[in-house]
Amino acid sequence: MKRLLAAIPLLLALAVSGCAGTAKEPVEPGTGMGTGTETGTASPAPPPAAPDPIQERLKSMSLDEKLGQLVIAGVNGTKLDPETRSLIEKDRVGGFILYKPNIESVEQTVSFLNELKQANRNSPIPLLLSVDQEGGKVSRLPPPLAALPSSRDIARDGKPERARSIGEAIGEELRAFGFNVNYAPVLDVDSNPNNPVIASRSFGPSAAIVSSYGIELMKGLQHQKVIPVVKHFPGHGDTSVDSHLDLPVVDKTADQLRKLELVPFADAVRAKADSVMIAHILLPDLDPGVPSSMSSKIITGLLREELGFDGVVMTDDMTMGAITKHYDLGQAAVQSFNAGSDILLVAHKYKNARLVLDALKQAAVSGAIAAERIDRSVTRILTLKQRYELSDEAAGPVDTDKINAAIRQAVGK
Repeated sequence: MKRLLAAIPLLLALAVSGCAGTAKEPVEPGTGMGTGTETGTASPAPPPAAPDPIQERLKSMSLDEKLGQLVIAGVNGTKLDPETRSLIEKDRVGGFILYKPNIESVEQTVSFLNELKQANRNSPIPLLLSVDQEGGKVSRLPPPLAALPSSRDIARDGKPERARSIGEAIGEELRAFGFNVNYAPVLDVDSNPNNPVIASRSFGPSAAIVSSYGIELMKGLQHQKVIPVVKHFPGHGDTSVDSHLDLPVVDKTADQLRKLELVPFADAVRAKADSVMIAHILLPDLDPGVPSSMSSKIITGLLREELGFDGVVMTDDMTMGAITKHYDLGQAAVQSFNAGSDILLVAHKYKNARLVLDALKQAAVSGAIAAERIDRSVTRILTLKQRYELSDEAAGPVDTDKINAAIRQAVGK
């Protein structure tokens, strides 16, 4: 993160140089004395450990800066406007998501992302700049970029290694534009033919197929230094309602989920997934009271404790009908955070992002959200940004011919 990341090599160098001049002969167990001639002299105290740059950054942040990191917001139009600028300069939001209406052309998209980065120039923490670039019908980048196959089409050939090549090609094109987060791969198992929202976005009807192809695509993105967000935990494949419109209900037991829906996510966690997106679905057997995105039993109990995931948890868009038809947006955001989410995706309308930020602030001030809980999530977010060496350096120009050649080569393998 700009200054934060720049400080890390220096701190490490200081730590190494501090240790280099203090090496001693081995100490015999239990004696506290060296084996050299200076018998009986006390060993010098070890040098102080180098400060953790992330914890140092955390200590320097105000409450508003911390709360801003917990939100990824949508944007208006196709260029930086005053509302989006305010979210950056005043609210210090952690990042943004772009959709098709925000993306007109290659040049305009690169310019827009560079404007967002430039507006963030006074912050030491770079932005998460995200998009849904799954392939198939969920592809956001503009012509003349080559079309990407859907997940289902990728899995038709029986060659999971091709998914990694396609993941690398997607990562290359996203990085060229200046994006650093991709909401992909989809790890939902397509087990319901009446599913109105997943279908070809899934790699297939079996957990083994979804795991093998999804994880390879995830690794391809990681190799290109683009953060993959696997989705939609704990599984959106067996639904008959589109969560963009209303709240789906999945009447499966925890054991049934463990045998199918959870398998790809458990495999992804073992394969070092960086981030998991939580779906807005109701699973009465796991938690009859609230959707998965607001459930501590599902986020903390199932994902973090049972599956052992300690990366960044993001919600699906909190402005989807599954939430807004049934819950107050601000209250839902606070409950989701307390349940274990790290980042709240508020993908549409400035007023919704402001509402969520205000609700988080009110909850933090009142004690409804603990300070330690905020610090834990911000630490995860800063760690992820550091791991991927994010920066707000300008991108472009984009060599579309080179990118298209890489896509066609990967797809043709």
